[in-house]
Amino acid sequence: MIAADIDVRHYSHDDLPQIRQFILDIHGDAYADAMDDEFNHKFPWFVDHWGGNPAFACVIAYAADEPIGFAYGAPAPPYRESWREHLNPAPLKSRTFSFSEMAVRTKWRRTGVAERMARALLGTRDEDLVVGLVDVLHPQLQAQYESWGGRKVGVRQPFPDSPLYAVMLAELPLPA
Repeated sequence: MIAADIDVRHYSHDDLPQIRQFILDIHGDAYADAMDDEFNHKFPWFVDHWGGNPAFACVIAYAADEPIGFAYGAPAPPYRESWREHLNPAPLKSRTFSFSEMAVRTKWRRTGVAERMARALLGTRDEDLVVGLVDVLHPQLQAQYESWGGRKVGVRQPFPDSPLYAVMLAELPLPA
C-alpha cells in the first residue's frame, strides 16, 4: 500500500452529519489498543465540539472509497491560542489554525497518508500559523510535526484526565 493510491477529500462544518461516523470508525481502529484509556472514550464529544465550529475544516483519505484516515481543525479564537502561554513576545503574524486531530487506520500507517492529509488540510489555510498538540509519549509523532516545520514551544495538559502534550507550532504555508 502506498499513499499515491489514495484520494483526499475536503469537508466542512456542514458535512459533519455525513462524515461523523467515518471519523469515529477510523479513530476506533487507530486507537483500538488504547481504548482502555478513559480519555479516548471522550472522542465523540471532541468531534462534535470541533465540528460545531462554523469554520471547521476536515479532510478524509480514501482508498477505493474506504475511509482510511482523517485530519481536522478550526481557526483558533484570536488571543486565545494555546501557544500564547509559551511564547512571549508572540509572533507578529499570529492568526492560528488549530490542528486538532489526525488518525490513520492501523494497516495504512507509515505509508505517507498522514503527511498527505496534513498537507491537504493545511494547504488550504490562510492563517499565519498552525498549532497542534502531540502526546509526549509519542516522540515519533513529534518528529513528524518537526519534519513539517513545527517546533515544540511548550507542554500542556488541557484536561485533568488528558495526556501531557507537546505544543507544536509551525508557520504556514508548510515548507515543501
